[in-house]
Amino acid sequence: MASATAWNPALYAANAAFVPALGAPVLDLLAPVAGERVLDLGCGDGVLTEQLVAAGCTVVGIDADAAMVAAAQARGLDARPGDARALAFDGEFDAVFTNACLHWVGAPETVTAGVKRALKPGGRYVGEFGGHGNIAAIRTALIAVLARHGFPPAGSETSYYPTAQAFRAVLETGGFVVDSCAIIPRPTPLPASGMAGWLETFRGGFIDAAGVPPRLHETIISETVALLAPALLAADGQWIADYVRIRFSAHLPE
Repeated sequence: MASATAWNPALYAANAAFVPALGAPVLDLLAPVAGERVLDLGCGDGVLTEQLVAAGCTVVGIDADAAMVAAAQARGLDARPGDARALAFDGEFDAVFTNACLHWVGAPETVTAGVKRALKPGGRYVGEFGGHGNIAAIRTALIAVLARHGFPPAGSETSYYPTAQAFRAVLETGGFVVDSCAIIPRPTPLPASGMAGWLETFRGGFIDAAGVPPRLHETIISETVALLAPALLAADGQWIADYVRIRFSAHLPE
């Protein structure tokens, strides 16, 4: 993972467990085979990495956040600090897997080139990340609340959320044969911590980067929650985030 904030593994586990939980279809798309060597790009705390290991793969996980790497290592995984924009591997993986990472990283051409170098001929590149329109209501509401208090929207628009057509072009220009690449709207129910917990976990660092002092941090979050309630709070009290994903599968020629 990479973002404007350092990740808190405990906060992530409490408020964002749905992220790896919803990664099952991406694992199915990868169809890992026992004995394969797999790179988990943006492994986070290692929840999905464990599933690749359970499938019989030899897995190396990398993540830009030291706390997340430590959490993955605590699971007994081969997790290493690393930048997805500066991969140092050379032709050693049968597959590269990534979930909920690439929108934080950006630099898609650089990442794609590094993934290509890391793979063996015929190697697979499979993943999912935020697509065009992802959390559009949440981002717009937060920008509006920050502006109301005189703060710039620092970090709120730095994530990479391309269309499927644009990302397909990145993959093809990077030397991959694209097997599938599609936008998947995925309205996502949030855990009991609701929108406030989501904002604290995923946008706390952006709020800090905008120059918001600690005394106003809770105010920014509560006002953003109130602004979002008419659109994203269901009648039964369930918060539903407006997630939109790109899911893709590609491979290198033999």
